[in-house]
Amino acid sequence: MPASIILASASPRRRELLKGIGIKFDVVPSGVDEDSLDGEIPRDHVLRLSKKKGVAVSQDNPNAWVLGADTIVIIDGEVLGKPETQKEAKKMLVKLSGRKHKVITGFAVVKDINVIISDAVESTVLFKEILEDEMNWYVETEEPYDKAGGYAVQGMAALFVRGIHGSYTNVIGLPLAEVVMALRKVGALRLT
Repeated sequence: MPASIILASASPRRRELLKGIGIKFDVVPSGVDEDSLDGEIPRDHVLRLSKKKGVAVSQDNPNAWVLGADTIVIIDGEVLGKPETQKEAKKMLVKLSGRKHKVITGFAVVKDINVIISDAVESTVLFKEILEDEMNWYVETEEPYDKAGGYAVQGMAALFVRGIHGSYTNVIGLPLAEVVMALRKVGALRLT
């Protein structure tokens, strides 16, 4: 699949997903501030940030197709960020234990600082009741940190997941079916 695509993300999960389907791309992290705006709804938040990341990288990479993305985890209307401590990670697991939560990823395809196409994909994840010893074990690993919601569905946290409704790759950090359709639609990706 020949392509001149730049992934505007430092996420190793997004890189793995794109590599896994054979897309050729470069990585240029955007360095964009990911703070929420007052009153911003989750879908608008991920769309705004994915566009902002794509445009930021596009400014220094004229003529390249740039893919920006942002993922958040939401439960009870609260956005769960990336935990920095074991205490924060465990607090998130307690909230998610035995319950459903939403994962929303926004993505944007940008060229010459113009947003050509953008969308957001939502998935619902159901966690089992997580036992105390499982929480303690998990937060002592490196996995919860640097991940929205404090878990990696494709990693050790898979043992907590009872079901997913929607895109599995979205929960990892990039809804591949929708992203590939968008890249093909704008001519950034050919399968030949």
